[in-house]
Amino acid sequence: MNLGGGTGGAGDDSSASSSLSQWCYSVSQRYQYVLDKSTPHVLRRWIGFSFVALIYAVRVYLVQGYYIITYGLGIYILQLLIAFLSPQVDPEIQELSDGPSLPTRGSDEFRPFVRRLPEFKFWHSITKAFCIAFVLSFFSAFDVPVFWPILLFYWLVLFISTMKRQIMHMIKYRYVPFSLGKQRYTGKKVVPTDNTNTARP
Repeated sequence: MNLGGGTGGAGDDSSASSSLSQWCYSVSQRYQYVLDKSTPHVLRRWIGFSFVALIYAVRVYLVQGYYIITYGLGIYILQLLIAFLSPQVDPEIQELSDGPSLPTRGSDEFRPFVRRLPEFKFWHSITKAFCIAFVLSFFSAFDVPVFWPILLFYWLVLFISTMKRQIMHMIKYRYVPFSLGKQRYTGKKVVPTDNTNTARP
């Protein structure tokens, strides 16, 4: 009776699990490297997202189903958008405390708008959501038969009411979450000295 045969199997299991964990670590490291390299390329990232969203929309249109997944995706996008448009520290909470608040007058100290959800994390989360929804559209268990116009109408009502509340919050506390049209401060320009107007010989 061989009692030592079980140790070889345990050793194989541990080596297989260690090689699997090492492979997962190398894949996550490579994925993080690609994300870090894509950080400064804002326009290219959003073009890539548009391509992923278009592929998902074409998939749902051709299959004529998976509306529950699309509705859940729309709710998640709305949640991300609200976090993207909101300041990191809510001014309503700042009013209750004695901490620094957003500038409301021209004489106030300039403080840049800091989002609750930064642009890169917003892009990363929304792209991952579309990829996951695309994968889920290949499983028939998620293709629940629903009347999609009702879901669309309910999502539009939810979107309008949420954005109205967010816009009223912006107006009340006088902040704009976009940098378009804002005044940018640059250093003094150095005027080159022209030595052509020297004394004539």
